[in-house]
Amino acid sequence: MLTEIKVLISKNKFMDFKFIIGLDMAKENFELVMLEEGTTKLQMQVDNNRKSIAAAFKKNKIDLQKTLICMEHTGIYNNHLLSFLYQQKANVWLENPVHIKRSTGLVRGKNDRIDAMRVATFAHVHQSQAKLWKPRREVIENLKVLMGQRSRLLKAKKALELPIAEAKDFCLKSQIKLMKDSCRATLKAIKKDIQQINQQIRKFIKADERLKELFALVTSVPHVGTIVGTAIIVSTNEFKTISNPRKFACHCGIAPFEHTSGTSIRGKTRVSHMADKELKKLLHLSALGLTSRPGEIRSYFERKVAEGKNKMLVLNAIRNKIIHRVFACVRDQKIFIKKDLTLV
Repeated sequence: MLTEIKVLISKNKFMDFKFIIGLDMAKENFELVMLEEGTTKLQMQVDNNRKSIAAAFKKNKIDLQKTLICMEHTGIYNNHLLSFLYQQKANVWLENPVHIKRSTGLVRGKNDRIDAMRVATFAHVHQSQAKLWKPRREVIENLKVLMGQRSRLLKAKKALELPIAEAKDFCLKSQIKLMKDSCRATLKAIKKDIQQINQQIRKFIKADERLKELFALVTSVPHVGTIVGTAIIVSTNEFKTISNPRKFACHCGIAPFEHTSGTSIRGKTRVSHMADKELKKLLHLSALGLTSRPGEIRSYFERKVAEGKNKMLVLNAIRNKIIHRVFACVRDQKIFIKKDLTLV
């Protein structure tokens, strides 16, 4: 069984690092700034390739065991560096760029070296809050790539289909036919690619025993299908990086936050715009699916709307309910059963 996913992620024990390195990553190269007790010890630019990275760390005799290396999430640009650092068992901290930016206060000027210094300063001040990075399993990375490609294909499909649908009420039939004929082959190919990606996703899940068991738990919740279940597993790294449903709801942008201050600001409770909007959209579709068929969720939705509640507010509550059900199944290692009140 998946015993390891039941263990909650604990905070890292505070380590008093002798050196702090801040990095500003780019496609061709990156800036590196090293601090020792808050004072600049080293500044350099390194080409972003495996050979140059290894040579730079070796030449400067950087003691990776006594060093905390902090950088922003930059997609694929930090892959070479992360691979090298993982092999060297270095202490790596990947942080949200927004978190770093907002923690620096009012700043003026910007270039790569200044940005690297700001990252290093952030890590020096907040090192007790460092969450050391560990790579995800290859199968999870593969699923992440497929989900990203699928999302891009769906956007391309929508970009072609939407103008045709809108033209029906405003254009001649001959013009609409021209629009359809001009992209028929492209749309057919996109749909075929999406189907192949869906098959690949299922293939990866079936081939991995650990992932297969976890997937069965997640998708046992009503209207959590292959795509939604995969998205949840990938974004939580198999529930290792996010094991709390409330934190996950916040990550998805569906956790409501109060917006008041004294007597002058009395705003409505609202969700944050800083979220995984793709995942939020998938959960929204699941919530709509539950409200479209007879059952407890539809009854709940109709009852709350009849009480005067805003429809989107009620749908947001349903999205939260889906998340809590999924996390309860994973926590208790139990398939969702409607009559089991502990999972409702």
